[in-house]
Amino acid sequence: MHSNAFNPIDIPAWVWDRDESQEILKNRDVMALFNLAVKYSGASQIRLSTATGIAQGHVSLIIRGRRQVTDLEVYERIATGLGLPDHARMLFGLAPLDLASPTGDHGDNHQEQTDELTARIEAATAIDPVMVMILTTETNNLRLMDRRVGGVAIAEKMRAQIAQVQRAHRHAIRPGIRAQLAQVLAETSSLAGWQAIHTGALNDAWDHYEQAKAAAREADDPAVLAYVSAEQTYVLMELGRPAEATELLQYIHATHRDHIPNRLRTWLSAAEAEAAAILGDETTCRAALDQAAALLPAGEADVSMPYLSLDAHHLARWRGNCLVRFGDPGTVEDLRSALAGMDGTYNRAESGVRCDLGHALLARGEPDAAQPHIQRAQQLATMTGSRRQRKRIEELVRAVKRSLR
Repeated sequence: MHSNAFNPIDIPAWVWDRDESQEILKNRDVMALFNLAVKYSGASQIRLSTATGIAQGHVSLIIRGRRQVTDLEVYERIATGLGLPDHARMLFGLAPLDLASPTGDHGDNHQEQTDELTARIEAATAIDPVMVMILTTETNNLRLMDRRVGGVAIAEKMRAQIAQVQRAHRHAIRPGIRAQLAQVLAETSSLAGWQAIHTGALNDAWDHYEQAKAAAREADDPAVLAYVSAEQTYVLMELGRPAEATELLQYIHATHRDHIPNRLRTWLSAAEAEAAAILGDETTCRAALDQAAALLPAGEADVSMPYLSLDAHHLARWRGNCLVRFGDPGTVEDLRSALAGMDGTYNRAESGVRCDLGHALLARGEPDAAQPHIQRAQQLATMTGSRRQRKRIEELVRAVKRSLR
């Protein structure tokens, strides 16, 4: 098998004429496309990796439906590696290789594309404010489910929702409807990005946020743009680049401060504090937390920003998460206050609070008090599929064991 790893992948030409294959190409279904290559050419994952330039581990994840491809350059490498003829490339959304005949040489394909585009635009004209509201409600419901059970449990629903919103947005013509769909796409992609951060799929997260930012710009909504841009900085934090995250957060806040609500400014300040805490900059961290507290309005939520849950209890959680890194003695009370204010619907967030509380109690020399919080944090992190939380919890479990010896 390894001796053939560099052999070209030879898929019979007739395969691309099958209705099933053409649907796969139109939908850019890379998982199904790779399975076609395996079925009709006997290609191994090693050969697919060599032909497309995609790491073998990522090829395996794609084939199992656990990773998606969104980058145009990767689509191009896949088309080249699998030897797609021009008519198949065009169905895949790529330009033909025969530049002298840009529409390819495959009979009525040009007319088929015209008919298909006309049909999709006609279908998009049926989208009205009621349909936009339905799509918005579905994204909000996914957000509520994510808080309870995490992104892994609703991964298929998320993929279907993003694909549905993308299709609606891509072919919408009426400016008002298109702008509303762009906002739904921005919020949905941002949610997918946050879920990807928690599962450790940082490249996927970055791509989701890039799509979210582009959609937010088209929607012309400063609040959504500020939010999704700032949330993307958490990818930088996870990559161990908190200085760049802090700088970017400060730039986003300065750019949008006059055009966004105070609750969102509170969130931006708290995010800046978190990045500064990771960096070890206590002065900047405390200044940002003070600013967040000063900006926080009364009440629990803003209906115009369903993606943002932030009240005094959430801010106490954030404050505790930041200051636990500096051994602040008031951290335990902040975190207990945050925990008391949680209503049982934020399971992943509760995992983080209990993790921080366990950390703070350990720092105070109270491993027996810390242990039940860490155990509950572990249960919640497992339930919500948060690898991000589990990494921290594993470190705390080891610390508790050392303390109890």
